Amino acid sequence: MPPNKPGPDNVRLDRLVADARRNRELREQGYREQALKLFPWVCGRCAREFTAATVRQLTVHHKDGNHDNNPRDGSNWELLCIYCHENEHARVLDQAGRADPPPGPDAAPPATHKPFADLASLLKRGK
Repeated sequence: MPPNKPGPDNVRLDRLVADARRNRELREQGYREQALKLFPWVCGRCAREFTAATVRQLTVHHKDGNHDNNPRDGSNWELLCIYCHENEHARVLDQAGRADPPPGPDAAPPATHKPFADLASLLKRGK
């Protein structure tokens, strides 16, 4: 086979390179690539700085929690390191777990006692 004639291996390699380029372009259009171009590579919580070698540890957090809300100006994104991002989502889950359950038939009535309601008169009496 002549060296300039594309053989089965060259055709496969050309297809692989074309696919890799197409996938890179698609990724760059994704919100992570957009955010990495818009914002400095610094965690928005702990202020850790990232380089090209460590940027894979930097994630995009959606402020409103909606992963489909991706405005091109990045107003719904913030860059967080993987640790702060995990912590942010854990805080949301913890808060949801602490939410007061809806009042039901067994719900106790709210407290009405006001221990400091008559404090001024008690202080006057003590003089």
